[in-house]
Amino acid sequence: MADYVLYQRDYCHLCDLALAVLAQARLPEFDSVWVDDVAELEARYGARVPVLRDACDGRELAWPFDAPAVRRFVAGAC
Repeated sequence: MADYVLYQRDYCHLCDLALAVLAQARLPEFDSVWVDDVAELEARYGARVPVLRDACDGRELAWPFDAPAVRRFVAGAC
C-alpha cells in the first residue's frame, strides 16, 4: 500500500487536474481510489473529490490544491 491515496471519480475534470498537480509536485507513489459505487466513500468524499489522504496519519488535502501545497502536505507526513 502506498503512503498516499487520491480519492477521485471517473470522468472527473478536477480529478484530472489533481493528477497533473501531483505529477508536477513529484508526489511519491500513491494509490487511486474511485468513490463511485462505494456507498461509504460516496458519503464521505462525494462532493469533495479529489482528496489526497495521507495513509499514515489520516490527514487530508482537499481540492483545490497546487504543487507547493502538495509539497507542504508531504513535508508534514509522519
